[in-house]
Amino acid sequence: MRDSGALEVISRGVYRLADIPPLANPDLVTVATRIPSGVVCLISALSFHELTTQIPHVVHVALRRGAEEPRLDFPPIQTYRFTGESFSEGVETHDHDGVGVRIFSPEKTLADCFKFRNKVGLDTVVEAVRFYREQRRFKVDELMRFARICRVQNVIRPYLEAVI
Repeated sequence: MRDSGALEVISRGVYRLADIPPLANPDLVTVATRIPSGVVCLISALSFHELTTQIPHVVHVALRRGAEEPRLDFPPIQTYRFTGESFSEGVETHDHDGVGVRIFSPEKTLADCFKFRNKVGLDTVVEAVRFYREQRRFKVDELMRFARICRVQNVIRPYLEAVI
């Protein structure tokens, strides 16, 4: 079927019918299909929730500590290891083209960005907090709950006080 053109290859082991409309977000669908235990996080989650102007060049994926490193040719991925509540809390499942994509909530994503601020960049984190404040109902309690889980409540507090 692939050789005849009825199927098109999205990634190794992932195919789709060639005559259906293109996927809205093929990278997230491919990652969700190939890494079902992973959760989209950091810059990719900020982009999904429209909290950044950054365009992610890789899909950022959270994995449980001890999980096997995924082998994925395309799209390029960057993995991060999480444990306990830091991995299990704040996960939302969004339907993309019939595939359930696991993505951290906006509040959990902001807490994670503060946790990984040296990798993400503090300017990106501050921009995300500003966009979050402008675009959404500001859920300080929820944000601080995730900040406690990620152990960044003392880091995030001055930024929240400046915004509020």
